[in-house]
Amino acid sequence: MQNVIEAAWRRATAHIDPLLFWAVMLLVVTGMVTLYSASNQSFDRMENKLFNLSVAFTVMWIAANTPLAQVMRLAVPAYAAALLLLVAVFFFGDVRNGARRWLDLGFISIQPSELMKIALPLALAWYFDRYESTLRLSNFAIAAALFILPVGLIAKQPDLGTALLIAASGCYVIFLAGLSWKVIFGLGAVALAALPLLWSVMHDYQRTRVLILLDPTQDPLGAGYHTIQSTIAVGSGGWFGKGWLQGTQTHLDFLPERTTDFIFAVYSEEFGLFGNALLLLMFLLVIARGLVITINAPTLFARLLAGSITMTFFTYAFVNMGMVSGILPVVGVPLPLISYGGTALVSVFFGFGMLMSISTQKRLLRS
Repeated sequence: MQNVIEAAWRRATAHIDPLLFWAVMLLVVTGMVTLYSASNQSFDRMENKLFNLSVAFTVMWIAANTPLAQVMRLAVPAYAAALLLLVAVFFFGDVRNGARRWLDLGFISIQPSELMKIALPLALAWYFDRYESTLRLSNFAIAAALFILPVGLIAKQPDLGTALLIAASGCYVIFLAGLSWKVIFGLGAVALAALPLLWSVMHDYQRTRVLILLDPTQDPLGAGYHTIQSTIAVGSGGWFGKGWLQGTQTHLDFLPERTTDFIFAVYSEEFGLFGNALLLLMFLLVIARGLVITINAPTLFARLLAGSITMTFFTYAFVNMGMVSGILPVVGVPLPLISYGGTALVSVFFGFGMLMSISTQKRLLRS
């Protein structure tokens, strides 16, 4: 009986990358501990998070056990489905807090922009792999068009922060595909020149967020409130923090959105600079493992996909910590694996499943 159980366990975990899995688990446990405090010890939130994690782990396992050839066949349908859902949001999406970002399917409410985080890199990696031997500048232009459309739909919701981050995930694929540095610097110069135009088309609240970044005290009870309270929480943690469940900014209800976008402030207040260093180390372990998988990927498709997933994970973590610390504008980006949420968690775990599938494919080719 024991041999049967051991054999079943080996088959179930054959496609799970152990280093990546345990690095992710460290962050998951840290997120659960932090959420328990941030939610004022709410068991309902904890139960919902555990349910979301069970779905996310299932999605990760399925993705890890999906051969790369099958993943490539799913790239275009996944992109088309995510794009159609974004169009559906544009016409039929639920309006929450002045933004139309959610789509109610009756039995579940989803945020299609989260699905596009994976669908876009998949589609771009498939496209470049298809034209690997004949890549020209026109191919890069077509690839740019593939992510401009969904990014525009997301920005229209409006959700400029997520739109820019998804655009970054597409740019990672294009960069890793071998875009010339001359073109990159040229596009960078064009982007800088277009900043006045971007400013003119931004919504008033988006302009306010940029101005608040420069001086949050100009509206301390309004637009600057989030930044002021989060930086107070981060700074008040000191070297070793106030202790778990002892954060005053959190439990006296000064800190807004403390279970989602600003959960890093909760963690910083209770665990201090030393705790932050450990958290950064956990994130670095995941990112380092992702980069190792990228370097050793067996095909161009696998390399582009793994690199984009890894760098996008890094970008989301960096942007969230930056906005909570007051060095970046508040853009409504959750902290991966730590913040409370469903769709975002599933999309992150799907990405990890893809990394594990790529890692497994590398091992199979070597054997």
